[in-house]
Amino acid sequence: MCLGIPVKIVEKKGNTGIGEIGGVKREVDLRFLENVEIGDFVILHAAFAIQKLDEKEAEETLSLLNALFEIESGTD
Repeated sequence: MCLGIPVKIVEKKGNTGIGEIGGVKREVDLRFLENVEIGDFVILHAAFAIQKLDEKEAEETLSLLNALFEIESGTD
């Protein structure tokens, strides 16, 4: 199973960015997308940004993932 996670781009240098989720930062390869700017949300999969999405959609997806984690880990 593959999972893409929404991350917010907080730094950018050429085709490389830094994405942040929950305070964790990781390098993101931006070469597959055009016009990605600092502050944009992208779907991160295997270190590559594969799709841009708006902030509302990103927040909804992150909320669902957080709820799923709470159920799976028994912290509900």
